[in-house]
Formats: sequence, C-alpha cells, structure tokens
Amino acid sequence: MFSKLLKRTAFTIANPRVPSGSRVYAVGDIHGRLDLIEKMHDLITADATDFDGLRKVVIYLGDYIDRGENSRQVVDFLLDNPLPGFENIYLKGNHEDSLIKFLSDTSIGSAWIRYGGNSTLYSYGVIASGSSWDQRSLEQMQAYLKRNLPLRHLEFYQVLKAGHIEGDYCFVHAGVLPGVPLEKQKEENVLWIRGEFLNSKANHEKVVVHGHTIRPEPEILPNRIGIDTGAYSSGILTCLALEEDNQSFLHT
Repeated sequence: MFSKLLKRTAFTIANPRVPSGSRVYAVGDIHGRLDLIEKMHDLITADATDFDGLRKVVIYLGDYIDRGENSRQVVDFLLDNPLPGFENIYLKGNHEDSLIKFLSDTSIGSAWIRYGGNSTLYSYGVIASGSSWDQRSLEQMQAYLKRNLPLRHLEFYQVLKAGHIEGDYCFVHAGVLPGVPLEKQKEENVLWIRGEFLNSKANHEKVVVHGHTIRPEPEILPNRIGIDTGAYSSGILTCLALEEDNQSFLHT
C-alpha cells in the first residue's frame, strides 16, 4: 500500500521527525461538525503564521461524514476552502468507505445507517427514519443518494487515500495490523482496525498517527499517536502539529 513512499527500517524511532523545512498538521475525525472544522482551519492558519519553512502540509485522517448533521456541508467546505499555501491530503475513513459501498451494495445499508449514516443521508436530502429497513426501502435510499450526490463529492470520496508517509510518521485512519510491513497492509485494516493495533507495543516501522478510536485527549505512545477526541459529541476537534522532531496539538 505504501510501497512508493516507504523504505523499511528495523529500529525503534526514538525522536521521530518530519522532513526538514516542513510543518505538518494532521486533523482528526470531523464527523459532520462544520463548525469545528471551520474553527480548526482558523487555528491552523494562525499557528502557521510564524512558520518560515518551505512546505506546509495538512492531512485529514478521514471520517468527514456521519453522526454530525452537516456531513455534506463539511465536504463542501473542504473542497471550497483549502488552506492557502498548504498541500492538502485527504485520507479515507471507514465511514466514507461505507458510503462508497452503499452506492453499489444495499446489504451494508442498515449497519451504516445505524452507526451514523442516517445523518449523512439526511444532509443529502435522503430520509432514513426508523430502526430497520427492508430491501425496497434501502434500494430507494440508494437511488435517492445516487441522484442527490454531487459529482464532485463522488469524485472526492473515490480518490481518498488509504495512507500517507511524512518522514518517520505514517498517517492512516484507524491503524495498521501489527507485524505486517506497511507496504503490505490491507485497506480494510487501515480503515477499521482497533484492538489488535491499539494494544500492540510493536514497532510499526513508522510512528502511526490515527483517528477512529475516541479518547478524551490525544493518546501519545512510542509507536502511535491517536487524535480522535470525539468531535461530533465532545465539541473537541484535535490536530497534531509536527515540525522537525517537535510535536504539539491544536484543539477547538
């Protein structure tokens, strides 16, 4: 998966770094909170005013949609308001993966709707009321979503990246399968994994920066940094800022 970006290492990274002359920002799970991503863009812009390097990068870790009521609007905001002067890198989350799959497979619809897809459907003008749905209802919702989904949104979802490397850091949505080289990770793992990754003390070749699993504050461990602080319910969207071997955080 990362074969074009990665040279494997066999040592533990004591002081991970991003490339010299770069400042890298990683934004956690947004989940339809337009208000919070607007605030975060302001915070990143202000934080970057003192940076005199050559390269600024912002990496979004996925889960732009679901749960929060402004899912469609978050995608519009990201497309219409890229941070000026930044490289913008958009990763895929498991919630975007579910939307993409629902467009061709209604069998996942009930599960997706229950864990937040109802909010995304509603934001696109599709009603998913109730707690269970028969095949006909799911097919109707699928048809309405296809009709109402703007082409630029479909293209956005289709080209989201599974992962990204910056120096000694690997950025993914959920994590990686321990013991498997990064270039051989399956997309299912980087989008969905939890316990096996979260409980591992293994060296993953890079420090893995991820979202997906909610914690009340950033979780900083030698082999990973988790930055999903449950923005959709807590009101706290977290961003990790990296420069050389320095780490800091921005919070809404």
